[in-house]
Amino acid sequence: MSEPTRIGVLGRADLRRCAELERILFPDDDPWSESAFASELDWGHYYVGAYAGELLVGYGGLGMAGKPGDMEASVHNLGVDPVWQGRGVGRALLRVLLARADEHLAQVFLEVRTDNAPAIGLYEAHGFATIGLRRRYYQPSGADAYTMVRPARVDRTVENTP
Repeated sequence: MSEPTRIGVLGRADLRRCAELERILFPDDDPWSESAFASELDWGHYYVGAYAGELLVGYGGLGMAGKPGDMEASVHNLGVDPVWQGRGVGRALLRVLLARADEHLAQVFLEVRTDNAPAIGLYEAHGFATIGLRRRYYQPSGADAYTMVRPARVDRTVENTP
């Protein structure tokens, strides 16, 4: 099995595979449909995929809100094919999403299942801290979620400019 060869912007041709991975990854929590992903793209949210050859093995999405200088970002989803988990695919996708948020000096929010220790560890390693608990956030399973935030990364050279 080859390693992912690239990370690129997600296209409409990838949405069926995204929905397939959602059903595998989140069978008890109302997985996103192909049309839900299409709506995300229609709204202009930023989505990237990890590819092994032509096969999509992971995806991640970031929404941005606010005006320049006062932006906020939210990781809408991050999913990796179970066969590819533990190989750095999620980390690579997250880094691309965070780089996009950093371009806009945006703080980044996300929700993660409280029982998803690998994801929580990944987020903490990238500067996220838990700021809240959302009881029964995931439906229909009723699983709880932590709300996490990573402060905006501010370019110090810009910050110190008079």
